[in-house]
Amino acid sequence: MSKSDGEVVSETDRDAMKKLQTAFADIKRQLGQVIVGQDMVIEEMLIAMFSRGHCILEGVPGLAKTLMISTLAKCLSLDFSRIQFTPDLMPADITGTEIIEENRSTGQREFKFLAGALFANVILADEINRTPPKTQAALLEAMQERQVTVGRVRHKLGNPFFVLATQNPIEQEGTYPLPEAQQDRFMFKVFVKYPSFAEEFEIAARTTSVQHEDIKPVLTADQILELQQLVRKVPVTDHIIKYALAVVRQTRIGEPGVPKFVKEWLSWGAGPRAVQNLILGAKARALLHGRAHVTTEDISVLALPVLRHRILTNFTAASEGVTTDKVIRRLLDETPTKEGDLEKDDRFKKIFSS
Repeated sequence: MSKSDGEVVSETDRDAMKKLQTAFADIKRQLGQVIVGQDMVIEEMLIAMFSRGHCILEGVPGLAKTLMISTLAKCLSLDFSRIQFTPDLMPADITGTEIIEENRSTGQREFKFLAGALFANVILADEINRTPPKTQAALLEAMQERQVTVGRVRHKLGNPFFVLATQNPIEQEGTYPLPEAQQDRFMFKVFVKYPSFAEEFEIAARTTSVQHEDIKPVLTADQILELQQLVRKVPVTDHIIKYALAVVRQTRIGEPGVPKFVKEWLSWGAGPRAVQNLILGAKARALLHGRAHVTTEDISVLALPVLRHRILTNFTAASEGVTTDKVIRRLLDETPTKEGDLEKDDRFKKIFSS
């Protein structure tokens, strides 16, 4: 395959691949000074960033979600902004507002735009489910369009632009859960889980004594933009695309070839954006692991963070204790990974012909 086909073949691209792997190791090492464990969470955040995506991090209080994100920002030479979402937060508080200012030289009054907290490269949207839908919608416009609208004027945001939102799953009172259609704007939904015994022992020992942290920037904004372009050059075979499509299309109830358990447990399936994010994320993961090609393993590893917020379980699933993760794992178990096996299976023939 030639470079025009999208393959990473030039010396410049190979050098960029090595820089990405080195940066990945350096960032993990820097984060390791502050964060104990959570390797998969860190990897998924970096995959999203290099894919130009955004993340929701969900976990109970005290799992260092906020600390992890703020430390990641320190590892990158980027502007960082933390927004604490509250029930009284208004859209103008995050997008910015126009103020009337007097021109001292002419004495005339004129409007001046005062930029809000969204005008940074890395945004920590802390407890996004605590703010009203209007403010959530303002954030989502910024994520999707990479701009904010104030009055009738659109203001472009900086590049790179990366939103990491956190939400607390255990408190529902006084919260405004993001609708599923809006969660689809996030590339990944990442679960931050409890640490193991050994990790929690290390956390207890480290955080109750004097700490000496020396976080140094690893990547600049220009380097991140170059790496984001490199991700899109990674080639994918037709088999990989078919495998991603097979996994996603099986979530859509009412379509031909969909497994019986999906029809029993789901009320809604994932859309085309899930396939796009699966493939882009797989490309980034391949590069982080030192490969210039994508495998089915890259797709299957990222299926959970890509799909868990894009499929909706029904009452039957809830009554049986079935989660979206359980549905996704079963789909992966029942989807052939070897090239040619998908085309031989009658069920997948129906899926591909629909």
